Amino acid sequence: MQAVLILLKDKGGAFRLTHDLIFPLISIGALFDSLGYIVHNINPIDIDPLLIRLDYRLFNGYPTVMLERFISPLLTDVMQAAYSSYYFLPFALGIALKIRKDDSAAFDYSLFLIMFCFYLSYTGYMLMPALGPRYTMNHLQSMELDGLFITQPVQSLLNRLEGIKRDAFPSGHTGIALTVLYLSFRFEKRLFMIFLPVVTALVFSTVYCRYHYVVDIIGGIFLSVMTILMGNMYYGYWTKKNNINN
Repeated sequence: MQAVLILLKDKGGAFRLTHDLIFPLISIGALFDSLGYIVHNINPIDIDPLLIRLDYRLFNGYPTVMLERFISPLLTDVMQAAYSSYYFLPFALGIALKIRKDDSAAFDYSLFLIMFCFYLSYTGYMLMPALGPRYTMNHLQSMELDGLFITQPVQSLLNRLEGIKRDAFPSGHTGIALTVLYLSFRFEKRLFMIFLPVVTALVFSTVYCRYHYVVDIIGGIFLSVMTILMGNMYYGYWTKKNNINN
């Protein structure tokens, strides 16, 4: 298998694109899919009650319930689309950086940082499993999240693809999106201007669409900060050790 990967990488063009973008996507997806089988074997205690209490102390109420006053079918569709943009943001950044053939170091660094953020978030899920408010607080909600066109089919698709992974804390959506935003600001400022409103809506949508507690968002911000600080330290050490110009 390793020989095949090396061969694909050396071919260039479409083969190189497959190696650099598709294989990381497959590995991340495979690891995420395995979480449903291993999280509770590592830690069988969900921390949702703690997260619910923290949210209540912060807002003197339940944020997903409080947001019901703003619910409308059009806004729900917009928020669901913003939430789903998470699956395309890293890929869009990768394509943009691959087009810059004069700066492969930016792509390599960005790929490392994004994958590092995924791995840190998966560690968080195993240490602090949580289902999220769409499962634990549904009995408190008085309104359904009904959209106009896309909400129901997208939610059904994501539910089938993701299943129940206990992946609420920290918010990987927030952590990955903010990390991509940081990388776009550093390497692709025109893309950053496009990503900024999308990521802002994405972070808000995680609570509006009842996928996350607000405390999860705070955890996701911390996840992104940890990724950037620890990732920069390790990547700098690794490139120096291996005499790689970055």
